Order: sequence, then C-alpha cells, then structure tokens
Amino acid sequence: MSVTTAAAYATTASAQRLAERIRSATSLLVTSHDKPDGDAVGSVLALTRAARALGIRTEAWLAGPFDPALGALFSGDTVCRAPESMPQGEFDLVAVVDTGSWSQLEHLGPWIRGRMDRCIGVDHHRSGDTGFTDRIVDTACASCTQALVPVLDALGARFDAPGTGCAGSIAEALFAGLATDTGWFRFSGADASVFALASRLLRAGVEKDRLYRQLEETARPQRMGLLAHALGGMRWLAGGRAAVMTLSPEDFSRSSGSAEDLAGVVNAPMSVGSVEVSALLSQNEPGPVVKISLRSKPPMARGGAFVDVNRLAGVFGGGGHVHAAGAKFRGTMAQASEAVAEAIERALAR
Repeated sequence: MSVTTAAAYATTASAQRLAERIRSATSLLVTSHDKPDGDAVGSVLALTRAARALGIRTEAWLAGPFDPALGALFSGDTVCRAPESMPQGEFDLVAVVDTGSWSQLEHLGPWIRGRMDRCIGVDHHRSGDTGFTDRIVDTACASCTQALVPVLDALGARFDAPGTGCAGSIAEALFAGLATDTGWFRFSGADASVFALASRLLRAGVEKDRLYRQLEETARPQRMGLLAHALGGMRWLAGGRAAVMTLSPEDFSRSSGSAEDLAGVVNAPMSVGSVEVSALLSQNEPGPVVKISLRSKPPMARGGAFVDVNRLAGVFGGGGHVHAAGAKFRGTMAQASEAVAEAIERALAR
C-alpha cells in the first residue's frame, strides 16, 4: 500500500479523470473526515446528489458527532452514520472528500484501507497520507466544495433543483461548505474566485439568509454554558496576544453540553483586538486524549506576519489551514495546556 508524505500530497488526476471514474461506477460511497464540519457535509451531499442524478446507487456516510444544525442540509437525503453502523456489501468506487489523512478517518479508515484500488479523493488541505491514486488536492481553494466544482462540472451536474426550490440542491450544499469554511466570507481565503463561485450559486437559487439562520443561529442553550466555562477559565498569553481556554469533562457535565455544542466556541477570544491566536482544549469525557482547536487572524497588512496554526497543529500531529486547524494530545488537560501554551508562545516569538 502506498503512503503519501506531506511533501508529495498533491493532485494526481484531472477533474475529467475523476468524473470518468464516477460515471463508470454503478455504486458509490461518499464520505469525509470524522466529526464533519459544514464543508465536509456540503462536499459529501453535493457529490452524492450529483451521482444519484446520474442514476448511480450512492450512499453518503458521515462519522462521529457533528453540529446538529448541519442536519438542515440533508433535506430528505438518506445519510448513514458511523460508528453506529458500517457499510454493508461492496461499492465500485469510494470517494473521500475534505481530508487526505488517515488520522481523520478513525471510524471508516479501516474499511477504506481494504479498498484502496477503488478510492478517489478531493481535498484542499496541505497535507495528507491516504495515498489514493486518483485525487485532486487544490490548496488554492477556500473549501473542499470549491475544489469539487470542476468535477461536478465535468459530470454535467445541474446545480439547482428544478421544481423544488434550492433546498436539497447541489448549489445549497456547495454554498454551505464555501460559506462555513470562509467564516461566511470573512477569512483571508475568501478571494475573488470564492465570490465568483458564491455568485454562481446564488444565481442557482441559494437562499443565503435562510441558510445562515439554519446553520449559524440554531445553537442549543448548552453552547452558552460551555462558552461561559471556557471564558471563565481563559488564560492570556504573550501580553494578550493569545488566549487558551479549556473545557473538562466536569464542564460538559455541568452545562449538559456535548462535543456537538462546541461550534464557534474557539472563536470567541478573536473579537479582542490584541488576540492573534486562540486555542480551545476540550475533553468531553474522561480519557487520555485532549482535543485541540486552533484559530489565528490574518495579518493587518498584505505580507505581514501571522501565526500559521496549521504548522502549530503539526507540532502535535494535527493540521488543517493556516488560520484554522486542530490536533489531539495524549495526556492530561494540564499537560496539554502547558504544551499548547509553550508552542503558541514560540510561534509568536518568531
């Protein structure tokens, strides 16, 4: 089995090649990384809908917990969940979107490893080790849904949903990934190509106001409880240039919250003018693993210095994007907090 190093993680096939492999399949499984975000869910749904429109028997699989608000994107689509269940039978083709790392495929990874000759990938992250022979890795894209568009175009997919409005359309799924992975077009990755695609999707009928409310304004009260605990124990670093927050199993218990309620919590300190880096360390149940979420701000001026949290997460075996990344730490919360604080201070001292 081939192993792809971070340096070699790059595009190996054209959009036309991936489209040909999809068209030639009679059955397809589409999945993404564990604990999927809006981009992962949007990418899975967009490709699933395009393949089903071609008459291909297609199953969409999501693994691990995710923000319940993302369920609004399903619009009647049947979505299978792991580890509650696992794929049955065989598929001609397996498409993995929005990740190229085995560490992010904890639940479905072993099943995928046994079918490497039938796997394709579409991603926009900078590193990966899955080693799929045919893959697109477009790091210039702000979201995986953006990287997926050339494949969908090569398939001749219709982005709107004739006769049903835009709910449940390919356009809505693509827009959800594009909007959420750019912080609703606030992040530095939201360049001219992003707005051009957003315009195309809006012309296809996407109702952005409804979508924003469905995805961003449906938090449970438990999220506010977790946010209160996180802010209450916040630790300032480097004269206020960074903030580290922690959430212990006891915090989750007191707030009656879960991992699904964490969306957006790590971003709270970023509203402070001096903050350049924010970190959230969470442990929703007792155990040896602490989840690390990292965020950073782009520079105020073109070419200015900033903290690349993708590199910062790499210190702990994780990764992501330059301004949004994550990792896992094996050890106690106290050990994780000290290790992350030291890494952040080193990054800020450069």
